[in-house]
Amino acid sequence: MLLIHAGVSDRRSWDTVVGALTPRHRCVAFDQRRFGETLHEPGDGWSPVADALAVMDAAEMARAVVIACSMGGSRALDLVLAAPDRVAGLVLIGTGVRGAPPFDLDPDGALVQIVAQLEAAEERGDVDEVLRLETRIWLDGPTAPEGRVGGAARASFEAANRHATEAPGPGAEAEFPDAWPRLGKIAVPTLVMTGRLDVEDLRAMNPLLAERIPSARFHWLHGVAHVPQVEADAATLAAIAEFVDSIT
Repeated sequence: MLLIHAGVSDRRSWDTVVGALTPRHRCVAFDQRRFGETLHEPGDGWSPVADALAVMDAAEMARAVVIACSMGGSRALDLVLAAPDRVAGLVLIGTGVRGAPPFDLDPDGALVQIVAQLEAAEERGDVDEVLRLETRIWLDGPTAPEGRVGGAARASFEAANRHATEAPGPGAEAEFPDAWPRLGKIAVPTLVMTGRLDVEDLRAMNPLLAERIPSARFHWLHGVAHVPQVEADAATLAAIAEFVDSIT
């Protein structure tokens, strides 16, 4: 298993998934550039696909089931389209897709209101408020009460996101062709999952993503938002384990 984290977390966000899958499956989670403990030389033109393949090569993984969330899901799709012989299956949680069509947001909805507050905080340089609002969106869910997720899960999320926010950027990423029009080329078993409390555009897009991948199925996750693995959601862990066991 190769695990690719979201853009508001790091490899530690997969600890609960690794715990659910081992010792039946070998799991490799890594920090992407700018996140966690990764080390890299900043420079333009770097490739997250090449980075993922380098991790696989270093771990002597000829093929892997790729488990990914959010930004990590977008990069997992880029990976399977660029190197289909290296990917045996996909688990995508609240994933982005390069080139996906825009989805209209409810102008009176909670997400639009919180994003407006976030943009205002960014303009005045209030990093603490930006991080608070990002936690509200991505961990709690914009329509859920703030603080829905607490304890160690919240502290871990906040620490990982603060590090990513304050770390120097890795440079401009290499350009990739849009994945959305090429999803029909993906031939591996795929599970797409989205939390019912996730942001509304991902809740609209992810079921369509599953429809466009020939061997995919879609699964709703109830009572959780964008990163259910961070809060050790039992239904999420069970769905991942069941799917992975069925294809390996």
